[in-house]
Amino acid sequence: MLFKDLGLSAELARAVDALGYSSATPIQARAIPRILEGRDVLAAAQTGTGKTAAFMLPLLQHLQEGTENRRRIRALVLVPTRELAAQVAECGRDFGKHLPFRTAVIYGGVSINTQIARLKKGVDVVIATPGRLLDHLQQGTIDLRAIETLVLDEADRMLDMGFIRDIRKVLKHLPQERQNLLFSATFSPEIRRLAKDLLSDPAEIEIAASGTPADGVEQLVYPVDRARKRELLSHRIGAEDWDQVLVFTRTKHGANRLAKQLESDGLECAAIHGNKSQGARVRALKDFKDGKVRVLVATDVAARGLDIERLPYVVNYELPHVAEDYVHRIGRTARAGRTGRAISLVCVDEHKLLGGIEKLLKRKIPQEVVPGYEPDPRIKAEPIVNGRGNGSQGRNKQGAGQRRHASSKSSGQRRKRSYA
Repeated sequence: MLFKDLGLSAELARAVDALGYSSATPIQARAIPRILEGRDVLAAAQTGTGKTAAFMLPLLQHLQEGTENRRRIRALVLVPTRELAAQVAECGRDFGKHLPFRTAVIYGGVSINTQIARLKKGVDVVIATPGRLLDHLQQGTIDLRAIETLVLDEADRMLDMGFIRDIRKVLKHLPQERQNLLFSATFSPEIRRLAKDLLSDPAEIEIAASGTPADGVEQLVYPVDRARKRELLSHRIGAEDWDQVLVFTRTKHGANRLAKQLESDGLECAAIHGNKSQGARVRALKDFKDGKVRVLVATDVAARGLDIERLPYVVNYELPHVAEDYVHRIGRTARAGRTGRAISLVCVDEHKLLGGIEKLLKRKIPQEVVPGYEPDPRIKAEPIVNGRGNGSQGRNKQGAGQRRHASSKSSGQRRKRSYA
């Protein structure tokens, strides 16, 4: 379906056209008309399917059609991470450039006073993470009593990160009469329960089932020994002239270490993860988008919500523990109808993780052994502890056993707050 057939206003249609979009994605074609009708919506769509525009375009049109004169906050978008908040805000600015609306982006890791000053000037749309929004509510620096539209974006991830209590606290500050839009990658039982409490007679839209990567992603596994992963990655980047590569590691320390190693190989590289300041993460992402940085190394939490328009390569330097996170990772490429490649460097320690991913995908991922990097069959699999195989640290067996005991003791507590 073409955007011009979706009933968008002239100002929004002009902005969409200027961005080079003509055909709507499936989630946009199905969600935009329902939202414009005023329906509550429950939508399941994977990353890279255009879901941000699916709610932002009709949200802006509703504001445009309103008769509110005094500037009050009329739309609230809740997201799980700072990066996603910034992405949604950028999308809103692009689509709303011919409209007079003001937007505030609210998240932690930066000065709350700057956000308070922005709110005092009057805004129409707030895009926020739950924790920092609650800070504003507790300080009385934000008023949500005029909200007409509430959006929960990547609701499944917010639940995974333990935000459900914060979300319910925020809901108490909103008017009862409002439109509610819930977007998730899956219709899990937890999402169903939240939708039952939040939505009224929703239009239900499901674009892609869990475990279905976006169309256009070419997936490939390179079997390789754990000790030669970095060498193989540098080799492929150079030999195939990969100009822009997003690389995933399991841990923050692993991201820092790999970034330094790739820099020593002569590659412009940066790392983003939860220990980096927001300013450092924004600079690294901007440098990557601008081509100043060739390789961006990220953890799952830091990369959630990253929207890099023409990202050709995603590399799983280490496979994720949770199979669904593989789908989210490779969804960074092949966005908005483009094609891309997802390469996984898999050592013997990760064969079970690969099997879990292939079970989720319901198919085998093609494998290709790179000449000169054939895995040594004499190397035995080792347990993955704190995101790494024991052997890669070269520590003694007693220390490894202690780490395994500590890891198993606390893994249940950590797992719940693990994805961005």
